[in-house]
Formats: sequence, structure tokens, C-alpha cells
Amino acid sequence: MSTGPEFEATWEQARQLAHASATPTALVTLPLSGAAGHVLAHDVPALGDMPPFAASRIDGWAVSGAGPWKRVGDALAGHEFVSSLAIGECVHIATGAVMPEGATAALKDEESRIDGEKVIAIDGAAGLLDDTGALPYFHDVRPSGYEAKSGDVLIPKGTKLTPAIIGVAAAGGHDQLTVFKKIVVDVLIFGDELLSSGPSRDGKVRDSLGPQLPLWIDYIGAELNQVKLVADTLEDHFAAISQSKADLIVTTGGTAAGPVDHLHNAIVDASGSFIIDAVLVRPGYHQLMAKIGDQHLIGLPGNPQSAVIGLLSLAVPFVAGANGQPLPDLETCELSTDLKGPAREVRLALCSLESNIATPLEHLDSSMLRGFVLADGYAVLPPGGANAGQIVPWLNLP
Repeated sequence: MSTGPEFEATWEQARQLAHASATPTALVTLPLSGAAGHVLAHDVPALGDMPPFAASRIDGWAVSGAGPWKRVGDALAGHEFVSSLAIGECVHIATGAVMPEGATAALKDEESRIDGEKVIAIDGAAGLLDDTGALPYFHDVRPSGYEAKSGDVLIPKGTKLTPAIIGVAAAGGHDQLTVFKKIVVDVLIFGDELLSSGPSRDGKVRDSLGPQLPLWIDYIGAELNQVKLVADTLEDHFAAISQSKADLIVTTGGTAAGPVDHLHNAIVDASGSFIIDAVLVRPGYHQLMAKIGDQHLIGLPGNPQSAVIGLLSLAVPFVAGANGQPLPDLETCELSTDLKGPAREVRLALCSLESNIATPLEHLDSSMLRGFVLADGYAVLPPGGANAGQIVPWLNLP
């Protein structure tokens, strides 16, 4: 087939097209233990006040009124002191424990001194005492609802669930969450010149994409079904694509028009239609996106850096769309030096980032991966390049 400019898109257009091509997936309800990495379909509210009672911020003393205070018991976390404190009394209390009825403040262990049955404020706390000898009301106390009131939104929909955020949901009283089902991905590695083990040899090169793509699939919020090596024939390409049951097929190599690049013809033979056939970006011009029935296919170039750029350019926006999320925003950075770029394409330059200053790295050729060792992300240069001190978009690497 011809790969004419009707399928060529600017880099930003490609991101938008990939995002718009996705349909939000089905919703599933999962226990907290299985929800990590998924994206919330609904806001998550607090199911009660957080904390549900006034609680001590510190290990020390729950005191009532003016001191010195007489010790009358203990209030440990999970073991409420049931009696009411009278003015001038205190109990030893643990961080997070319920403040007893009648308690007016909390006093740190390290800011107190015990004199017989009496507890006396010293150091910083002593300077807070009012004319009667009392601490400010609820000093070092977390009031009921201090973090959130019942019904407050703790986690907005569209949030990707990390371990810490799942902890927030648990603290809010939830046992399960409704999320978008992860899209399922098949990865097809094209290239008879690739070796799956050992160093490059005998005119063949070690496959560096096969080992990293499963990790990328997990990182972008999808679920890997399989990684399959496919021979460089049209028949094998067509069979691998036709046999896939995944929501998204990600391929590597074969996106140009070389003598063993069969991907275009395989897509046509599978009755697919092209959404993008080239992107005005360097590295990564020969990346593509197609629709085959209910499936989508993203074709990544075989060069390692180009393939990573293709993932960030097409797969990340597509998965965001499938998860009901907006197109991811780009951050910005300031360039440390002048950087040249091609006349009509955006250039993604691998850089380190310190204090928001982007410095280009060595080993930037599209066939190289070594630059990733020190890289923090890509500076996105407009056609023609950019000058030192110029503010340009920034694309983070994980």
C-alpha cells in the first residue's frame, strides 16, 4: 500500500488521535488488594469522619484544664479511657488514642516532667500555658473530622491507584473500589535479525524491546497477555494479528516500507484501517496506529528509542482514553543549551533534569538505549530546535 501524507500527523495531533480513538472500558468492582494500577471510575468518599473521634497527635498526656495534673490512668490506642477527666487530671495517652471526655489538650512526653503523682509542663509546652496554667484548647489533638468529614471526596475519579492511595481508601472505610477494567495487550516482536539471549553475534542483534515492553505495558496501566516473536513474512504477520484476542496489539518493527516490512499489508489483509501512518517526530517518525474490527494496533519502530517514543506518544494517550482519563498534560522545562531540530518535525531529546533545567545526554541516536541510564525524560523541541533558556514541553520517563 502507499503510505501517503493523508495518514501523517503532527506529534500533538497523534497524541490527540490516539486518545480519541479509545473507548472507555467496562467497569469492574475489585477488592482493595486487587485494585492497584487500575483507574477509579467514581469518586471515593469518606464513609465516616476521619478521624471518627478526637485523637491525640502525640505520645504523652491527655490533660484537663490547668496543671499541674494528677495522673489517673492510661488511654492507649484501641483502648479508650472510659472515665471522664476532671479539671486538673490527666491520663497517659498514645498517638492516635481517643481523647477522654473532659480532656482539653495533649502534652508531649518530652515536654513534661513527673513529680510524684503530678505531671508538669516543661520546655516548649511551658511557654504555651495561659495565666491559669492551661494549654491552648486541643493543643496536639486531632479533632473528629480533622482530615475529612463524612461524604468528603477523598480520591477523585480518574485517579490511578497506587499502594498509598489504596491506603487512603481503606482509611476512608472502603473494602472494594469500582475501576475501569485494564485493556489487554498482545506484544508482537517482528524481526528475523533478533536474538532472545546472549550478546549480538553472527549478523544478528539482541532484542532489547521484548524484555522491556511487558514492564512498559504495566507502567502505562494495561494488562499484558503475551509477548510473541513473529517471523518476517507476510503470512506470519497476518496470522499473529488475526489470532490475537487482545484489546490492543503492540508491534515492534516493520513500520516503514523496507523489503521485509510487512505490517502495512498485514493490516490491510486483516481488513484494518489506518488512523495514523507516520508522526512528525524524531526519533519515531515511522510509528502507526490502526483499527481492526474492535481491536486497535499500535506499530512501534524497531529502533529502541523510536519505539519508546512511540509508546509515550500513542500508547499512553490511548490507555488514558480507555481508562476514562483526559489526555495527559505535558510539564515544562528550561533548556540548558541550544538544541537543533529538523525543519518540520518535533524533536524529542533525551535529557537529565535538575532544578527544572534540562541537559541533553549522549547516545541520542534512535538505535541507542544507553542514554536512558541517566535520563529523566524528553525535552520536546519545536521544528527547527530551541535555544538555551527557552521553555519547552517536558515528557517524563518512569
